[in-house]
Amino acid sequence: MQPDPRQPRHIPRRYPPAPLQVYLFATCLVDLFVPQAGLDAVRLLEREGLLVHYPRGQSCCGQPAYSSGNPEQARAVARAQLDLFAQPWPVIVPSGSCAGMMRHHWPQLFQDDPVAGPRAVELAERVYELSEFLVCVLQLDLAGMAASAQADESVVLHTSCGARREMGTRGHGVALVDALPGVTRIEHQRESECCGFGGTFSLKHPDISGAMVSDKIASACATGCDRLVSADCGCLLNIGHAARHQGAPLPVEHLASFLWRRTGGAA
Repeated sequence: MQPDPRQPRHIPRRYPPAPLQVYLFATCLVDLFVPQAGLDAVRLLEREGLLVHYPRGQSCCGQPAYSSGNPEQARAVARAQLDLFAQPWPVIVPSGSCAGMMRHHWPQLFQDDPVAGPRAVELAERVYELSEFLVCVLQLDLAGMAASAQADESVVLHTSCGARREMGTRGHGVALVDALPGVTRIEHQRESECCGFGGTFSLKHPDISGAMVSDKIASACATGCDRLVSADCGCLLNIGHAARHQGAPLPVEHLASFLWRRTGGAA
């Protein structure tokens, strides 16, 4: 059976040696709403001896327009990013959905463009979701780090739909959280389900979205966990705001910030 070309491919399949320099594509949500997550991602990478470059012209990956059926607008947004990552360094993205857009859908957007097409393909091969990069390229040894002086915590892990199904990164997040001293990860009944955000889905179908996030919050709270951890800011904003609106005891934290905090910050 021939592979379906419409299905995303998890590339690169062979991970390179750890680099000396990387780019960070912070995403528009990190930039506008959760800057601490971006700063902590940089700190994690720098602590491993990497020089992190942050191109100032970066903005959005184009996913909102793309998922709303506006490929021309998505192309315009993506095209503005293509020249920002000229050096052959990995591009680290602290969001599975945005990483999936860049890795899988940018090449499709430009497949008929003889100039931008090859650039999009080459760039896609260098895109990594943050937890994937930490585990598979840097082979980060969290167990060998000094334990945090903070109290023990139990957490539930939320992996976004894009991170889980396009990037295949749930296992990377699990490995990182499970390696942390003093942290217990609890699985819950609705862990694999969408939180209801879905970018513009939550705007077009607010009642359905609200019911989905309520189910997610109730399932997570039923575990008695201390917090919910995720590597996707869209999901964090949706779950966190809904939990506060409901008065539910479910603090949320980005995976980068959680890892930084639980490993004591600076080495």
